[in-house]
Amino acid sequence: MIATKIKTQPEVLEAVVIRFVGDSGDGMQLTGTQFSDTSAMFGNDIATFPNYPAEIRAPQGSLYGVSGFQVHIGSIEVSTPGDNVDLLVAMNPAALKTNLYALKPGHTLVVDIEAFNKKNLEKAEYTTNPLEDGSLENYRVIQVDMTSLTKEALKDVAGLDNKTISRSKNMFSLGMIYWMYNRSTDHTIEFFNSKFKNNTNLIEANTKVLNAGYYYAETLELIPNSYTISPAKMESGTYRIIMGNTAMAWGFLAAAEKSGLGLFLGSYPITPATDILHELVKHKHFGVKAFQAEDEIAGITSAIGAAFAGDLAITTTSGPGLALKGEAIGLAIMTELPLVIVDVQRGGPSTGLPTKTEQSDLLQAMYGRNGESPLIVIAASTPANCFNFAFEAARLALEHMTPVILLSDGYIANGAAPWKIQTVADMPEIKSNKITEIKENWHPYDRDEFTLARNWAVPGTPGLEHRIGGLEKDAVTGNISYEPSNHEKMTKIRAAKIERVKFNIPDLETEFASEGDLLVIGWGGTYGSLHSAVKQMNDEGYKNIGFAHFNYINPMPKNTEEILSKFKKIVVCELNSGQFASILKIKFSPFEFLQFNKIQGLPFANDDLIQKFKELV
Repeated sequence: MIATKIKTQPEVLEAVVIRFVGDSGDGMQLTGTQFSDTSAMFGNDIATFPNYPAEIRAPQGSLYGVSGFQVHIGSIEVSTPGDNVDLLVAMNPAALKTNLYALKPGHTLVVDIEAFNKKNLEKAEYTTNPLEDGSLENYRVIQVDMTSLTKEALKDVAGLDNKTISRSKNMFSLGMIYWMYNRSTDHTIEFFNSKFKNNTNLIEANTKVLNAGYYYAETLELIPNSYTISPAKMESGTYRIIMGNTAMAWGFLAAAEKSGLGLFLGSYPITPATDILHELVKHKHFGVKAFQAEDEIAGITSAIGAAFAGDLAITTTSGPGLALKGEAIGLAIMTELPLVIVDVQRGGPSTGLPTKTEQSDLLQAMYGRNGESPLIVIAASTPANCFNFAFEAARLALEHMTPVILLSDGYIANGAAPWKIQTVADMPEIKSNKITEIKENWHPYDRDEFTLARNWAVPGTPGLEHRIGGLEKDAVTGNISYEPSNHEKMTKIRAAKIERVKFNIPDLETEFASEGDLLVIGWGGTYGSLHSAVKQMNDEGYKNIGFAHFNYINPMPKNTEEILSKFKKIVVCELNSGQFASILKIKFSPFEFLQFNKIQGLPFANDDLIQKFKELV
């Protein structure tokens, strides 16, 4: 019999990093999401990093079948999911083998001892049991027979088979972690009541196991007291935790509402972009038309047709799909129709690393088409601002009558962070070039004097009939033209139109220092890692290091050269072999651009960045 421990006052921490890992069927994504949502309800700042295998169901207990979810919560600013973890929950030997490296020495490891049998140890390539051979003596190890305790908690619940009972053990681990970090179970129990409203047995089972884990943790002498992380100080407003792909979908909904246009999505499912399609298809009540095409080419060409018909048109994909869409993107450039192409990047080439992050599609986005075919390229940088840059991509496409490639990546698409809920009324105006009535001496390629954007005339409007297609257009009438001088003129106009976008985007800003010894440059989803590293160095006294992050890549902000000139050294950090650095070297040749690159399917580690920056200064 275990005596109940008297619960002492919780120890207050500024932040904590927790990683849940197990088989892909162990429910680690759900466990991590519930802990994240509960902490968000408490008011903590949060960043998450789901990490799961590419296989739908990898062999149970295998090293490559491990699924994980990391969450960083704090009362201070949290901009990354963290590097090394304070608490590791490992549901089997493979999960321990592949994740122990990340646990800080002296910190807590929770394991399910039932899973550490001979068969699973062999699958994880252990020659001895790490729970018995002394290899874990540098950690505080909490060995729990979660499987048996889960069965005990559910012995009086009718209608459950052994598989369902076994799969409930993730809630036992969640209950333990809730006690350890002084979190209420109420939010998760509400989740059970909603998710399983048609199955009261599952509500009862999950609630019992969650509470069993909570009260079990309270009895453990290895946990002297619980911890608490106070609410973060954030700008006042109403917040919710949002994933990048969801935020992206909502940004397009807001843009359609603001512009007064229908929203059309033509898409072919592909990891890690598919959740944008899943989210938008839920919102038919907002007038969304979502088309799941038979392939990538059908996805984008259906969107081009919707743009021609007057809708805000979107297509979503990842790197392999962007390659297939290349010819159709050229068609949208030639026809000068507004279109947003979302590329949620992943490791490549080919199928590559479908569930891992990378920034290796940048050169493809910039140049991956035949002919002289410039378009706008922008990039989101956090899960929350995926909303803003979806809205911004739509705004630029509509106001400049051109395709826009919006780059995201698996890291921010699947990650989650607090997002301050916005109203459409507070968002910037979107000025469409659509015309509905015939004008005197109207021509389809009449252009706005400032933006060079052409008219947008919807088919079927009397008096606004015109030709469209992939052949070169006459500069005025839009009729097919093979005139050499006209082709050169139109090529230069299309390039100038993109160049003029720099007058319709914000200037580049630096953080921490506006001039000095070192400028750290990043783009896209590396923002959190780079911001965190430069901030830490600034706190340590390195006051001459600045940070500039690019969301606008083609064209770049008009003050870019001015910013570059104020620093002695420049280092470009990206999750590829140096693609953005190559573009900067072309555009700003007088400057020397140093590089720091990582191509492992993982985000930057804070310690690695700081070591590199200290070497440079």
